[in-house]
Amino acid sequence: MVLALAVGSSGSSLVGSPARAIEETPQVMLAAQIRMQGNECGKPLSAVKDAKRSKPDHEVWVLKCSNATYRVSRVPDMAAKVERLR
Repeated sequence: MVLALAVGSSGSSLVGSPARAIEETPQVMLAAQIRMQGNECGKPLSAVKDAKRSKPDHEVWVLKCSNATYRVSRVPDMAAKVERLR
């Protein structure tokens, strides 16, 4: 749960109210990652983990965007390998 805090004008009172957390689905997270690496992903539509290509500590996903489809290979602490499929 995310809690938003508001400070009064005197700085002494805190009021907590629940804030809506943005749902981070695999397609949203992968789209953000490939965009940061210079690839285009208009609207992320789906992300499916490729079980045959994935290994422990090496996930492979097929990411479908409104304008392209990518194979995204992820290894911890490294940039993703991005291959455009369509």
